[in-house]
Amino acid sequence: MFTIFTGIVALSSLLSFLNKKLLRLPDTIGVMVLAIIASGLIGSLSFIDQEAFISVCSVIDQIDFRTILFDFLLSFLLFAGSIHVQIHSLLEEKGPVLIYASLGVLISTFLIGTIFFYGIAALGIHIDYIFCLVFGALISPTDPIAVLALLKKAGAPPDMEIKIVGESLFNDGVGIVVFISLLSIATMSGGHGVEASHIVLEFAQEALGGVAMGFALGFLGRLFLKNIYEAPVVAVHISLALVMGGYWLSSMLHVSGALAMVVTGLIIGDFLHKSCESEPIKENMNVFWKVLDEILNAILFVLIGLEIVSLDFKTNYLVVGLLAIPIVLLSRYTSILIANVFLKKSHRSGRNKITILTWAGLRGGISIALALTLPEGEFREILIFATYVVVVFSILVQGLTIDKVVVKLLGTEKNK
Repeated sequence: MFTIFTGIVALSSLLSFLNKKLLRLPDTIGVMVLAIIASGLIGSLSFIDQEAFISVCSVIDQIDFRTILFDFLLSFLLFAGSIHVQIHSLLEEKGPVLIYASLGVLISTFLIGTIFFYGIAALGIHIDYIFCLVFGALISPTDPIAVLALLKKAGAPPDMEIKIVGESLFNDGVGIVVFISLLSIATMSGGHGVEASHIVLEFAQEALGGVAMGFALGFLGRLFLKNIYEAPVVAVHISLALVMGGYWLSSMLHVSGALAMVVTGLIIGDFLHKSCESEPIKENMNVFWKVLDEILNAILFVLIGLEIVSLDFKTNYLVVGLLAIPIVLLSRYTSILIANVFLKKSHRSGRNKITILTWAGLRGGISIALALTLPEGEFREILIFATYVVVVFSILVQGLTIDKVVVKLLGTEKNK
């Protein structure tokens, strides 16, 4: 396993280098493009040397994606994403952020799952409704990483940036909780005979418990950091211990480690931005977590590219994936529109901003990673393939055009 992981890290660093030198796209988009090309080249081996292709697939099959994602990558990615967010800016938009990330995700999950179920049924393809809802849950979380640099370049207003970042951080956590809850129901009973109260209780335990855990870890971290101003390396060490130990403890207590990491990161980040009097600690923490975030994201997209190689391609898989794209976009737009009703008038987004929030809601590594954790069964590969098609469209098409959409709808000027 160490040899495989070493190869993945080496490949991810090579793709990052090639992107900087050749494509010069935002990191996530560039690595995604190159990962697709790399997976295509590997896939072409099946036409050139079948034995070599089978050998590569056997190596890929040894990768325990669920373990790598949930026991390693996820905790670091969510903490790293939240530690750089200015909490006072987030609090100014707390209404939209919380409503979009909670109610918005639930509405989106239901809409995607329901429309997807009837849409594929019209094509003569049957997937159990509960698994369509699982698909809705895993594809609803949005990824802010790829789009933020493009929004800044397009001159998007700060309130829109913080809405997108804040929503994405929290809807990752909420989406994962919804996904795990629905998946446990689907695998337990196929979704039959399960009471709504069971879903609500499981969701409440995971979500509220995760937030409480995050507050506890965050304030514990602040307490330690206040007492080691003269030791910036120890500060980084403590943050690593909080992430790894806190995520493990959350798992043991059956609360959401994802939400715990987001809240912990926000509290530690707020301390660094507002209260920390040690410049070396600020610099070390910011640089360490920024570098780790970029490295792990590159690794995640390489893993995505490798995993998709081992899937069997079928024409109806592609058709389902293409059908899922407008369903996801329509559901995203509708969920924001409905969520707006629950906000104060001063925080509501107009139609142009809703369109931008919809188009800027990129799906990323989290969605595919969740799809790849689906248990073996008749629906697994078609749902993974549909997720992959949506994510590729999202990052390549939406990601590369969001700046143009912002400029056109808001009349802003691009920043050089």
